[in-house]
Amino acid sequence: MNLFRITILFALLTFVGTETRAQDITVIKGTEVRIIPISLSGYSGEAEKVLKFDLEIAGFEVTNADKAQYNLTGKEGGGQLEGRLTDRISKATILAKAYTGGTPRSQAHSLSDEIVQAVMRVPGVARTKIAFKGESPDGRTSEIYISDYDGYNAIPVTQDKSLAAAPAFVPGRWHLFYTSYKSGFAWIYSHNLTTGERRPFAKYGGLNTSAAISPDGKKVAMILSKSGSPDVWVANIDGTGLTQLTKTPVDESSPCWSPDGTKICFASRMEERRGLYIVPSTGGTMTRLNTGGVPGPSEPDWSPDGKTIGFTSQRGGGFDICTIPATGGSATVLVEGEDPSWAPNSRTVVF
Repeated sequence: MNLFRITILFALLTFVGTETRAQDITVIKGTEVRIIPISLSGYSGEAEKVLKFDLEIAGFEVTNADKAQYNLTGKEGGGQLEGRLTDRISKATILAKAYTGGTPRSQAHSLSDEIVQAVMRVPGVARTKIAFKGESPDGRTSEIYISDYDGYNAIPVTQDKSLAAAPAFVPGRWHLFYTSYKSGFAWIYSHNLTTGERRPFAKYGGLNTSAAISPDGKKVAMILSKSGSPDVWVANIDGTGLTQLTKTPVDESSPCWSPDGTKICFASRMEERRGLYIVPSTGGTMTRLNTGGVPGPSEPDWSPDGKTIGFTSQRGGGFDICTIPATGGSATVLVEGEDPSWAPNSRTVVF
């Protein structure tokens, strides 16, 4: 049952260069990015397909052995996947490892992540999980799903035959917050995926939505309309200590945390036209963020390294994914799309 479409964007916060497609995947390579040529041999079927996809998302280009900087050779079978990565010029072995347990797909994800770590000295994201909303074919209901980062192995988190949206992981835990109309009202739920325990977290009168968990997992920012118009509020992860951060006559939306947990970025119509704003996470003055004049900025997400904010820009009848420096400035339009979310490596976005 085709309930959703996943698109993954690879960019390094630079002007868009070339674009390639693999199924529903868009890979955009920035003009300042050095793409690393690598060859693969000894693999077939699903393992080969997964390795190629993962490595291309990470910034490699799969090519012939005589053109590659690195050669990956291996074999598969008997529940095991092997890989040996060598430097074609120096002949030095960079990585040699065998993977057992799990599926060929999960083994290939593990191998590609270790290749990224060995060559680029940054963690790979192939074993990252994503949470998202999947709509029924008639659009009348939606459920929360979790899948591998490439959209495979999707499993339902909710089966309420209602409306659900805006899932957010608690960092480092198998735990989600999301909005559901299961009760007939827009409530935020806390859902422990390990134990299965689910409970209402925010069920105040009016709107309760857009939960965003602080990087240390101790606080929740959210949008509540309990005092009138939708505003940004923060509470402890157990629901105590509820504090209102914004008090405006207009609607705020889509809060996200800075990596150090000291600031929250959100969208607001405070100055007639929608813009992005920053407010201290403990309360204080909200300040407008310069987004380079792009129209209708919304749905911000702060990169884990703290350097960049991705967001949605509305222009005409469409939407674009854009980025700006976290301190504000000129916007880079990356690709058509909306609602970006950063991967842990601060260079890959799902939207």
